[in-house]
Amino acid sequence: MGKRRRPRPWPPARWQEHGRRRGLSHGDSSPGILRRVTSSPDRRWESATEWPLTISAVAFLAAYAWPILDSGLASPWSTLCLVVTWGTWALFALDYLVRLALAEDRAHFLRRNLVDLTVIVLPLVRPLRLLRLLTALNAPNRRAGGSLRGRVAVYVVGSTILVLFVAALAVLDAERDKPGANIVNFPDALWWSITTVSTVGYGDRFPVSGAGRLIAAGLMVAGIALLGVVTASLASWLISKVREVQEDSQAATRRDVTALTAEVAALRRDLSTLHRT
Repeated sequence: MGKRRRPRPWPPARWQEHGRRRGLSHGDSSPGILRRVTSSPDRRWESATEWPLTISAVAFLAAYAWPILDSGLASPWSTLCLVVTWGTWALFALDYLVRLALAEDRAHFLRRNLVDLTVIVLPLVRPLRLLRLLTALNAPNRRAGGSLRGRVAVYVVGSTILVLFVAALAVLDAERDKPGANIVNFPDALWWSITTVSTVGYGDRFPVSGAGRLIAAGLMVAGIALLGVVTASLASWLISKVREVQEDSQAATRRDVTALTAEVAALRRDLSTLHRT
């Protein structure tokens, strides 16, 4: 039997590309460094807790929404929802503290994970962790064509839906029992969140309490950010289309020049033949 061929080692350029995908610097993309990084305790912890925390975010969203949508919820169920919300907060806080303890550079960890800290400090932001579900689903990625713009579009759509739903719940919870309130049911709250996040603001529904106005301010900022992302994605798409048209035009021009060059060369050969005769 012939000797079994050993797999060819990766060239340095491929290791560098693999390192960039892992978030490593140019000097940290060697095979040994990659093995140490991917098998580090913090990476193993993140991999082990990704799905439990995502399920916790789903549980939090359900426990937060149920008492608001059903204001007459019986006492045992409302107590259960309260326990679930505090339990998910404890899980997210524990995850953050463990990752902070496992991090080699804690200052860098704090700067890099401001969103996770916000999830702990602001409970209403916690459902946004559900966006990580999109990275685990193949269908949206296939529809997006695997491109960066496609993934951005999927995240923008998912984050917009979650922001609208959570903001509607929050403003309804803050406004429903206030004197003079005009947001007293979920359809009104959802309509208000849509008009606010789109920066339209019809004015037929508006918060009257301090908490409701604070939620409105946050939703306005989120709406401006989402519109900015949409505008940037659209501009990037238009630029890519213009570039494709220019490349096609340049390719056609090169083909025409090549054809004309061949015809001129043929004419020169014919002329030289006539001169000899």
